[in-house]
Amino acid sequence: MTAARQNPKPTMDLIEKLKAQARAAGFDVVRIGPADVTPETTAHFQYFIDEKRYGDMMWMQEHAKRRSHPTNMWGDAKSAILLGMNYGPDTDPMISLEENERGVISCYARGKDYHTIIKKALKNVAGWFHRESGAEVKVFVDTAPLLEKPLAQKAGLGWQGKHTNLVSRDFGSWLFLGVILTTADLADDEPGDDHCGSCQNCLDICPTNAFPKPYELDARRCISYLTIEHQGHIEEEFRRPMGNRIFGCDDCLAVCPWNKYAAAAREQRFKARPETDNPPLAELLQLDEMAFKDRFKGTPVKRAGFDRFIRNVLIAAGNSGDKNLIPLIEQFLNAPSELIRAMAVWALAQLLTSAAFNKMRQQFEQSEKDAYVTAEWQRETHP
Repeated sequence: MTAARQNPKPTMDLIEKLKAQARAAGFDVVRIGPADVTPETTAHFQYFIDEKRYGDMMWMQEHAKRRSHPTNMWGDAKSAILLGMNYGPDTDPMISLEENERGVISCYARGKDYHTIIKKALKNVAGWFHRESGAEVKVFVDTAPLLEKPLAQKAGLGWQGKHTNLVSRDFGSWLFLGVILTTADLADDEPGDDHCGSCQNCLDICPTNAFPKPYELDARRCISYLTIEHQGHIEEEFRRPMGNRIFGCDDCLAVCPWNKYAAAAREQRFKARPETDNPPLAELLQLDEMAFKDRFKGTPVKRAGFDRFIRNVLIAAGNSGDKNLIPLIEQFLNAPSELIRAMAVWALAQLLTSAAFNKMRQQFEQSEKDAYVTAEWQRETHP
């Protein structure tokens, strides 16, 4: 949005009205900070890129320069309005990990896609502010190359914990973030202080050791990355630690002690739908691509695509110990996707006896053309 004029520095009265407008639009917390990050933040991000810890997320490397500082995105930006929307779950996400017959979907992905909800609300607030102040504005959700979490800490929404995610004293781990950059020079709120102390629950709980050290993440080892972003085969070392997680992972968020102050989301569209509320694996193994798209329409889960999603479900099935799933798994041995065929083989290896698996191998191995799938047939992976 372009302003015809540049108004003087907004008054505190306007800022209070801005915050009221944001709350009316559905945001639970609003803070203001500079459109700036520290040199330490930029260096930390560059180290992440240099170490190639982004894995398949090549867009992070391609847009690294723009992402490293907000003014690289928009040189005229002076202030950042940080807005948080609570998506706190109704129950402890860790309980679901004990239900081996179900596929666990991350809390944030069980309702309507938050990008749609937050972007509409951001545009509402930004449009109001533009009309009231005359300042230019631009809105960002996490699809844009912007370091939202450091900006949120500078604005006082919370702090980046040892798991690199934002932690709030009021909302714990459960905040979606939106950003409005503006040419208005606004008064900053107090930045957030780190209150992690000696606690390292988030580091200790990680099933795949994705944190090389506190405040550092190697995405290539993170279950959220592996189940959502990773486009290829999931290496064997990660399969058993994945358990029944089929889209994302909440472990490091769920164990944070600051969640004792968190409340369930007031936005009803973030609530779990019946079709996404950790569905039975037996149901998911009966989906074809059309049914997958229909079931997860309008949710973040659809982003994984059918092949990667079924890849994840098959790993969960292999970890379930449920031999009743064997016939459902077996049907995927003829799937067009090698991602699916490979994990069908692995899942069967976990559930069948050696004799039964070897009999099935004789039936399918010779006709298999993909080297990776063939390697799965030849791998000794029986429990």
